[in-house]
Amino acid sequence: MTNVMMPQLGETVADGTVTKWLKSLGDMVTKGEPLFEVSTDKVDTEIPAPADGILSKILVAEGETVDVGTVLAVIGGDADGPGDAGIEPVAAQAKVASSVPNTRASKPPDLAGDGLQLSPVVRRLIEEHDLDVGDLAGTGPNGRITKQDVLDYVANAEQQPSPQSGKAQSPIVRRLIRENNIDPATVTGSGPSGTIVRNDVESKIQANTLSTTASGGDDEVIPFTKIRRLTAQHMVMSKATSAHTLMVREVDYERVDMVRRQYGAKFKEDEGFSLTYLPFNAVAAIETLREFPHLNASVGNDELIVHRRVNLGIAVDLENDGLVVPVLQDAQNAGVRDLARGIRDVATRARSKKLGVDELAHGTFTITNPGPYGTLLTGAIINQPQVAILSTDAVTRTPVVVTTDDGLESIAIHSVGMLALTFDHRAVDGGYAARFLRRMAEILTTRDWQHDLLQ
Repeated sequence: MTNVMMPQLGETVADGTVTKWLKSLGDMVTKGEPLFEVSTDKVDTEIPAPADGILSKILVAEGETVDVGTVLAVIGGDADGPGDAGIEPVAAQAKVASSVPNTRASKPPDLAGDGLQLSPVVRRLIEEHDLDVGDLAGTGPNGRITKQDVLDYVANAEQQPSPQSGKAQSPIVRRLIRENNIDPATVTGSGPSGTIVRNDVESKIQANTLSTTASGGDDEVIPFTKIRRLTAQHMVMSKATSAHTLMVREVDYERVDMVRRQYGAKFKEDEGFSLTYLPFNAVAAIETLREFPHLNASVGNDELIVHRRVNLGIAVDLENDGLVVPVLQDAQNAGVRDLARGIRDVATRARSKKLGVDELAHGTFTITNPGPYGTLLTGAIINQPQVAILSTDAVTRTPVVVTTDDGLESIAIHSVGMLALTFDHRAVDGGYAARFLRRMAEILTTRDWQHDLLQ
C-alpha cells in the first residue's frame, strides 16, 4: 500500500487544491504517469503516481484544498475490497491523516474555555473541522475529549444531510452557509455525488459579494480565478513589504539589432522561433549582476542575502488569468542561444501548465518583458523575496545623435528602448541601481553579439 501525498510545490507553498483526478477508483496506475492535477498559488501542474498498483482509495475530492503532506489517495490493495466504492468519509480521511508524522513543533496540552484539557492532536482536529468544543461529548478519563470522539462526531455530522439540499455537508460547510445566509439549493456541489464542499461555498460567497457591488444592470461580474486571486495577493504583499523604487535608462540597441537582422532568419530556421531582444537583455543583465551582486539578493532578518548563483526568473503572462515566473536555474554561464531556448521552453510550458514542481522556486532576479506589446515604460512589482525586477520595454526606430569618426555629430536612425529597474530601497540605494543600469547599457551597446550568438 502506498499513500499519495499532497506534495510541496514550492518552498513557500503550504497547501494545494486537487483540481482533477486523472484516474478513477479501481484503475491500474503506473509509477510516473499523471495521477491528478493540483493548483497552488505558484503553479497548476500534474502530479505523477508514486508507485504501480490499483487506485484503491481517493480520500480528497476534486475542489478540496488541503495542507502539504495530507494523504490524498492510496495505491494498492483490492479495488473491489471494502471502502473502495468511492470517496472515503471524513472520519477515514482524518484517520489516515493522523497516521502521518506531524512535522510541526509539538505543544503542551491545551485547555479549552471550559477547563477541559485537550491534547495537541485533538486541538488540531477541532480547529481543522471548525468545531465548538461544547458540542463534543468526551468519553475519556474524567470526561476528557479523545481523538476518536472528534472523529466520530465529524463522521456523524458529515452523514447528516442538509434540510434544504438533502446532501451531506461537513461542519465547516454548514457554518459558512449559515453565517453567510446562503441557500444550499443555489450552490453547485463539486464533491462526490454533488456534495457541497468548502470551495463551492467560498466561490458562492465571492460571487454574491461581487454581484452586490455591481453598479448597474450593464455591468458584467467576473469572479477572480484562483490564480488571478493569488497573483493579486502576491502583488499587494510585495508592495507592502518592499520599498519600491523605479529607475529608467534609455539604451541604444543598434548593435543588437544589426545581429538580429543579419542572423534572425537563419536562427528561426534552426530553432523554430524568432530571435527577440529578450535573450540579449538576459545575457547583459546576468553579466552586470556579476559586478553588482547586491541586486541578485533577497532581504532576510535585518540582513541582505547575496546569492552566488543567478537563477533567472522570466515573468510569463497567462492570458489575463494571472502570471507565473518560471526560473532558469544557474543561468550565470548561459549564452544568447541557450537563454533563448530556455526562455522559449519555460514560457511555452507555463502557458500549457506543464511546468515541473521545482521550476518556480529559488529565483534570485526576475525579468518581465512587455516590450512585444509596444510599451514605453513599465514599473514592475518585485517578485518577493527578491530585491529587484527588470522590465524590458519596446524597442523602436528613433532619431539619435551619433558621433562620427572625425568627431562630428550627426543624426542617425537607431533602435532604441528603455530598461526599467524596480529595486528595493532597503537593499540598495539609488546610486547602486543607476550604476547597474549604466553598465548594462554599456554591455548592450558595445558587446560583440555576433560572436556570442555564433559560438
